[in-house]
Amino acid sequence: MRCPLCKSPDSRVVDTRISDDGTVTRRRRQCIVCKKRFSTSESAALMVQKRSGVTEPFSKHKLIQGIRKAFQGRQVTDDCLQILAEEVESNIRSKGYAHIDTYDIGLTVLEPLKKVDQVAYLRFASVYHSFSTLEEFEEEIKTLKSQQSE
Repeated sequence: MRCPLCKSPDSRVVDTRISDDGTVTRRRRQCIVCKKRFSTSESAALMVQKRSGVTEPFSKHKLIQGIRKAFQGRQVTDDCLQILAEEVESNIRSKGYAHIDTYDIGLTVLEPLKKVDQVAYLRFASVYHSFSTLEEFEEEIKTLKSQQSE
């Protein structure tokens, strides 16, 4: 790591700390040449491949916006949406992906969403499973009911 003060390419790590959510590593470094200390932050980049072919960094904010659409007209707190988004992000990152497409993100949302609100789940699932008939909705509702009775 290059020293931001003297631009020397040599530094050593003095202290390392991991953020509470485990996604960012903060390192305290000391320059070998000028002996000054500085901090760096490291995080694993997760890139999202959109349907249009564009690649962009993962955004928890965009994930929450998408989930919020499924809850339109339903009661949900911002805290609930935040927790749901963190669970989804954690599931994605635990798989070790560097790139993931939006379709796979949507599929990862389904299971935690089903536990929170079944109507929002059906709305979200209808987009990601591309329901085109009432029979597909009915089949998904039957599946939900059978899982509920287990």
